[in-house]
Amino acid sequence: MRSDTSSSSDGQPPGPDGLPLVGNQLAFVRDPYGFMTRTAREYGDIASWEEPTGRVYQLNHPDHIEQVLVGNNQHYVKGEQFQHILRPVTGNGILNSEGAVWRRNRHLIQPAFAPDRIEEYAEMMTAFTEDALEAWADGQTRLFHEDMMELTLRIVARALFGVDIDDHVDTIGDVLEEFMLASESLSHLVLPPGIPAPSRRRIRRAREKLDAVIYPLIEHRRTNPTDRGVISKLLEVTDERGTALSDEQIRDEVVTLLLAGHETTALSLTFTAHLLARNPAVEDRLVAELEAELDGEAPTMADLSSLSYTERVVKESMRLYPPVPGIVREPVKPDIIDGYEIQPGSTVRMHQWVVHRDPRWYDDPLAFHPERWTDEMESELPKLAYFPFAAGPRRCIGDRFAMLEARLILATIYQNYHLELVPGTEELDLLATITARPKHEIPMTVHER
Repeated sequence: MRSDTSSSSDGQPPGPDGLPLVGNQLAFVRDPYGFMTRTAREYGDIASWEEPTGRVYQLNHPDHIEQVLVGNNQHYVKGEQFQHILRPVTGNGILNSEGAVWRRNRHLIQPAFAPDRIEEYAEMMTAFTEDALEAWADGQTRLFHEDMMELTLRIVARALFGVDIDDHVDTIGDVLEEFMLASESLSHLVLPPGIPAPSRRRIRRAREKLDAVIYPLIEHRRTNPTDRGVISKLLEVTDERGTALSDEQIRDEVVTLLLAGHETTALSLTFTAHLLARNPAVEDRLVAELEAELDGEAPTMADLSSLSYTERVVKESMRLYPPVPGIVREPVKPDIIDGYEIQPGSTVRMHQWVVHRDPRWYDDPLAFHPERWTDEMESELPKLAYFPFAAGPRRCIGDRFAMLEARLILATIYQNYHLELVPGTEELDLLATITARPKHEIPMTVHER
């Protein structure tokens, strides 16, 4: 990618031309990863174009992204475009709320992700994984992404809410699939919120199914109180007038944590397994570390410090295939980026997918090379050349939870099984919704070690 600060004729950064009415939305929906990559390659560190909803800026340099997410974060909110996609299912949860509501609820939820609580989850994560592997058989072909979605959903429900949701796993999985597919449709992205497009009807039905699961969980915790878990904390809180949170407010936080807390880790594990199956030398080195350090025992929190290569494998997988491929912000105050004035009413996009694959920061950027993650390499890397969990005050609250979970599940699986791709599934074809999701299932044949 080149650095190009030459302006277009209107004094704005250069960028791709769009079509009448829809701008570049159609090009993005048809080939999202290609569009964002071509835009960075052709127009440099900052590109812009006009959409029906206003001007869009794509930032492709770590320093500019750090300015938006960290340095001048108070100038930006997640904004209407983000709310337009998420709010129909997650409501006003921590992922998309702003201001005082966000600060209050993050403060309430934060203890569930404190280091001492994270450590408590480790044994449970490994136990749930071992339980899931009981259903695997040598030579069996498994739908791996589906397996990981079920596993991580069970883990987050038990860890954060203190409940078992075995009876609801299929329902929640179906709801998530329906929501993600509907939210990436062109009609949902482009049409004003009040227009009842088919995609919005699908989202409304998905929410109804999800609410039929979530509200009984809240009521169960109300009638069976504990001093642990996010639901219990939310049930205890009152505002400055002594008013408790409504069930709908609690529902929004539970849905947000339930969906966000398992989807991204399941995707990371799916992409990692796919990459390991295509890179046998990396798998061999991973398994050698597991054999040497674990000696056949289940991994624990105490083992993680000695599983350095396992951590590198996860980090490199999240570099090549970040589960969240891009971040959107909208300015509420003017800002100056690379000499250009960014005004309220515009949209700023920052794509992990683009920056994580930039040859300026990574040698041979499309190669799966966990060995690259040395202390020296990381010390020389621009601060936000790697940001799978975003950055700044809105950095993912569950980042440590996710990294712990990914490493423990990966170690548990790979000390017991070798996974082989079914012929014809060597290339990943991804959707770009809120997350990067495989368009098709990823069948893998499992072989006992």
